[in-house]
Amino acid sequence: MIQELQISKIATKKMIRVTKLILIAAGTLFCLNVFGQQIPNWQNKDLQKDTLFGISTEKAYTLLQGKKATKITVAVIDAGIDTTHEDLKSILWINPKKKTFDIGTYGWSYLGSPKGNVHYDNLEVTRQVRQFEQRDTSKLPASDLLAYHAEKQVLQKQLSEAQRMVDGMGNFRRILESIVQKIGKPEPKLSDFQTYQPVGPGETQVCQTLIKILTEKDDYKSFKEEQLDSPMEHFKVQADYQLNTGYDPRIIIGDDYFNSKQHNYGSPDVMGPDATHGTHVAGIIAAVRNNGIGLDGIADNVQILTIRAVPDGDERDKDVANAIRYAADRGAKVINMSFGKDYSQDKKVVDEAVQYALKKDVLLIQAAGNSNKNIDSAANFPNRKYINGKVADAYIVVGASGLKDDDHLKASFSNYGKTSVDVFAPGVQIYSTIPGSKYAYFDGTSMACPVVSGLAALIREYYPKLTALEVKDIILKSVVKRSALTNYCITGGVVNAYNALQLAETYQK
Repeated sequence: MIQELQISKIATKKMIRVTKLILIAAGTLFCLNVFGQQIPNWQNKDLQKDTLFGISTEKAYTLLQGKKATKITVAVIDAGIDTTHEDLKSILWINPKKKTFDIGTYGWSYLGSPKGNVHYDNLEVTRQVRQFEQRDTSKLPASDLLAYHAEKQVLQKQLSEAQRMVDGMGNFRRILESIVQKIGKPEPKLSDFQTYQPVGPGETQVCQTLIKILTEKDDYKSFKEEQLDSPMEHFKVQADYQLNTGYDPRIIIGDDYFNSKQHNYGSPDVMGPDATHGTHVAGIIAAVRNNGIGLDGIADNVQILTIRAVPDGDERDKDVANAIRYAADRGAKVINMSFGKDYSQDKKVVDEAVQYALKKDVLLIQAAGNSNKNIDSAANFPNRKYINGKVADAYIVVGASGLKDDDHLKASFSNYGKTSVDVFAPGVQIYSTIPGSKYAYFDGTSMACPVVSGLAALIREYYPKLTALEVKDIILKSVVKRSALTNYCITGGVVNAYNALQLAETYQK
């Protein structure tokens, strides 16, 4: 899913955390908390009316009064969706046929089998290094040997960094837990750390850190869960699974992995072991509107087709290709792809799937990634540039923007590209659905992408005769341009639903 921070490799696989973690020379961890502004549904607000750089969704609905909508299918290729969520269960796609192989009720998972589900997987660089090492490296051609050494160096660097973070956070947590035990309260307050007398430099550093953090928000439980335990678990997953060449979960799937043309594998379990990311994405697109709970999705007459193909690690090209084809074959008019990676093992099979979907008039929308890098030059997969040099036309790449109309409109983590990223959309502190009929704020281009998918669906609902390419054209031409984004994307602007619907009216056939 979904490279949040460069060292984290979460290009849309996990939500960007608000914690910045820095290891200091002493080996303990200094944590600087950065609390974002939290305003539910701000992505739907209007800049002029609300002074928040949303996409004017509510204003856009004033243009639709009296118009009839056609139900649109939006496919979410992700880590899974909670099909029981109170704000989503009524808008999920339900399989009308259930053929011999196609027995999924809500969609399909390419990450499971009767044996179980894949939760964690390697990064692509880990898989490639493992494949090289399964051969006699002394007999590798010069080009392969060069690639092997380069990729192994990348892998070793990332693994070392992940382990360093685990060790540093573990040291910090041990000291913190010792202090909390001495204080005698399971959830100490700011005043408790201010009056505590630290023993030694380790306790002094930890106390100073907690005082800084709790001064901004006196909530020890949230700090520990969200900024210590959760990030530590993330880096541990990196070290144990994502960057571990000795770990390969593909045996669970039971497919012929290197047969890229194989389609008949998988499972009907679309929730999987952790549907947090996909559930959040789905809510942004289409959470039930005006029901008085949670949030209002952008599109009001869609059904979400759930396709599980993104593990906690890098998605596999074969699974992504099959997911795209599955969506296209079941009538999806928009495919949301909030994921990405730095390496591709089989780009050709993904290119072919994209071409297949475009022939069926599908609009593909992808998150740009969260490493604050220029993807005009840095590798990012999948992408719309085919191996043969041609480019997929009905394909939108989305960067993440913030709440304020200022020089920092581009989210600090968002990838960008003057020729590779089309538009920006709200992707900071986005409130949406998570499993268990709960809600949470997440950051990321993974959140910006479904904002655009929701907008595309809204246009296709009310203007069903427009082609995928026309809808893309409308979205790009109707952005609110800002100089702060001029050098970061093709359009230099943030998408706007009100402007888009006004423009769509002029395209109507």
